[in-house]
Amino acid sequence: MAQPAEFLRNPQSSYPTAPAQDSSSALETVEEEQPRDPRDIVTNGYLTPAATDRSASPYTRSPAVDFDGLSWPSLGTRSRLEATPEEAKARHEKMTGAIKTLLECVGEDPEREGLLQTPKRYAEAMMFLTKGYEENLRDIVNNAVFHEDHDEMVIVKDIEVFSLCEHHLVPFTGRMHIGYIPNGRVMGLSKFARIANMFGRRLQVQERLTKQVALAIAEVLQPQGVAVIMESSHLCMVMRGVEKTTSKTTTSCMLGCMRSRDRTRAEFLTLINKG
Repeated sequence: MAQPAEFLRNPQSSYPTAPAQDSSSALETVEEEQPRDPRDIVTNGYLTPAATDRSASPYTRSPAVDFDGLSWPSLGTRSRLEATPEEAKARHEKMTGAIKTLLECVGEDPEREGLLQTPKRYAEAMMFLTKGYEENLRDIVNNAVFHEDHDEMVIVKDIEVFSLCEHHLVPFTGRMHIGYIPNGRVMGLSKFARIANMFGRRLQVQERLTKQVALAIAEVLQPQGVAVIMESSHLCMVMRGVEKTTSKTTTSCMLGCMRSRDRTRAEFLTLINKG
């Protein structure tokens, strides 16, 4: 079985799976057998990936974070990322043609002045709104993980998130609150917002988006606990369907001690609700 350094050199090799841990303590213990954390060994300019065993978490079908790849990629994601200029141009032309067909199907004239460039603009906008498919967690974090003797709660709140509902391809927007309790390591604060953006700039459902952010932070830091709460408004039930303009959807994912300790979870909830 490939060792961590080999995994970074050869992305196709299988990453070793750590022995299963008790779910109540999976995020609460870090073995310090060396003066420097072995997870922080630098190979080829990158930190060694964290172990791939899961933290205490609700059920998930998703594989562990793929540090070499694209972090929960979808079919076709890699071909988009690695496309040649010719392939990218062909993709754009295909999308443009599809939007022109859509305009015709709704009864519009795609040749009139106001819509003449709309298919091209929409294709470019869609590629931007889904650019998270081309990003990977390791590049987002960019080694901004530091040793720090801090074991109290850290919260980054009111992170604006914009995403597209995968059921109707219309936006849902809101705010995300992220908290964690370090276990000897902290991460640059802007990275939490960048991780939220990476997963948000994809076709999503809010439940999966919330969980993906929490699991990604757990994989990178292996903290004592992680909590993510997202509140958002979905235009798929505001502009259409039931048309409830004041409705909000709240989702959460609690890992480690944030999930197992009532007081810790209550502290997080209290702090994010303070003005």
